[in-house]
Amino acid sequence: MGPEALSSQELLALVIGRGIPKKSVMIIAQELLARFRNVKAISQATLEELSQIKGIGLAKAAQIKACFELGKREDLEPPDLVPFDIKNPEAVVKAIRASVQDKAKEHFKLILLNSRNRVIGISTISIGTLTTSLVHPREVFKEAIMHSAASVVLAHNHPSGDPDPSEDDLKITKKLVESGKILGIEVIDHIIIGKIDHYSFREKGLI
Repeated sequence: MGPEALSSQELLALVIGRGIPKKSVMIIAQELLARFRNVKAISQATLEELSQIKGIGLAKAAQIKACFELGKREDLEPPDLVPFDIKNPEAVVKAIRASVQDKAKEHFKLILLNSRNRVIGISTISIGTLTTSLVHPREVFKEAIMHSAASVVLAHNHPSGDPDPSEDDLKITKKLVESGKILGIEVIDHIIIGKIDHYSFREKGLI
């Protein structure tokens, strides 16, 4: 009947794989749910917190975290071309918010578009506070050239929750826009995602 017919406990049991002496895998899964109360809380738990459940070591905890991470990425990196409205920053926010909203560091994403403004890929270029050493035009446009992108949209999160650009954000954006012009790959927008709001360089007339 497919995985959608299984309970959360059964799905967790499949991920964990097997139990330990005198403790079945279903009991371990049940204890996970009892400890954290719901699946969302389990997905947000650290490796150390998960491994406090008897029968779940660091390796199995890593398996559980990996499954949740894959679940996030499935919708964020579509294998097929999908429509993309370049005039709508909310579409970018919707596409990548799930992968960056709870991150403690800045994640710089690159959305690749073909000549019909359809998404052909979403890549993570760097993780960490944005600086010219972390986000270099070489790394950004290497991805774009590799996938024959006609244009790109830049996006990153602000863990502080405030989407207003920093001085580094402004400098890096200007540098990437100029580099794109030289290479013939248009930088359509740079969107900063905060906790609630977002900031679009295109909407503010900065691109």
